[in-house]
Amino acid sequence: MRVKTFRGSSTAAVFADIKAEFGDNAIILSNKSVEEDGRKIHEIMVGVDGQEEAVPAQETRDEVIDAAMNNIPDWNQEWNQIKGHMMALLKPQMNLNLLAPRQRLALEYLEREGVENKVILDLFQQLRGDKSKAILPELEKIAPVRALDSKNWPQKFQALAGPHGAGKTSTIIRLALKEKKENPTARICLASADQGQGKGRLVLRHYADLSGLEFRELASREDFAKLIGESRKFDRVFIDLPGLGGNAELEGWLTACGMHGPCDLAVHLVLNPYYAPAQYTAFLKKFQSSKVKSLIWTKLDEACNYGALVNTSYESGLPVSLLSYGSGLRNSMQPACEKDFWRLVFKHQLPVQEKMNFAKAV
Repeated sequence: MRVKTFRGSSTAAVFADIKAEFGDNAIILSNKSVEEDGRKIHEIMVGVDGQEEAVPAQETRDEVIDAAMNNIPDWNQEWNQIKGHMMALLKPQMNLNLLAPRQRLALEYLEREGVENKVILDLFQQLRGDKSKAILPELEKIAPVRALDSKNWPQKFQALAGPHGAGKTSTIIRLALKEKKENPTARICLASADQGQGKGRLVLRHYADLSGLEFRELASREDFAKLIGESRKFDRVFIDLPGLGGNAELEGWLTACGMHGPCDLAVHLVLNPYYAPAQYTAFLKKFQSSKVKSLIWTKLDEACNYGALVNTSYESGLPVSLLSYGSGLRNSMQPACEKDFWRLVFKHQLPVQEKMNFAKAV
């Protein structure tokens, strides 16, 4: 992402300069007015995805090839189609008679559940030739689970990223309330960087006020810098990141806001289980970053199958850290554990349902 600051005597004049240079592709990072020599100067910082400052350098052979490949129209779509055809050719060669009945039944169930062919083929390769091998340990390698708690994720800044409507704001409120309940003396701050979603920002502020938590709005790079500077006042900071429309990507956005460097930050990608496969691919590309540490699955009670949970972990290599369901703020989420996760996939049993059944049994 290329970042540039424009200055002028009026906001309209500055926006005209931005539009003349970047058209409609610029993302507003900050908008403020300053006094200089008795005059009011309007200063707007913008970021533009896919544009970098020109740096004279000799291109290597690999860089030339990569540039050429990137300029091929719809190359990624074409390659995905090729992979799909290859999988269709390989699948008939998968002799299920090489597996034990329980192994075969598990693979057939996962296929009906929407687990992709490439995952099924990978599992088959791991199981073939050893009918005594259990499938669950192999699945745990493909879709690892690592609970979202302070032991596994000790970073002070915990940010939630994901598409609009995925449930980031409500999940942040639930996490903050859970943290406060477990540690009443904890100093917790809620921060909203999602300036395009006024309702979510107001909801976050409302619950911060009700619960006695600090609240910050993050509208510019300076706001992020200020929050980092005062972070010693807090034990935990939960940040609601924007949905990033258009061509914006998380890596460039974090860099532009000064959150990509040595900042003590863990980002968790929030998704729902009922998107189309192509949407998951697009989301993983848009929200790809070294700061992204885990997957959070929300609205699990609204899904009819859970193959997407396995597919997305397989594709991203990220562990599942949190399972969320229902509309309430209490008893509607659980830090992920292997037992709950695989019961969800194989039995469609939500963690809350298990607890209710157990209570009835007692």
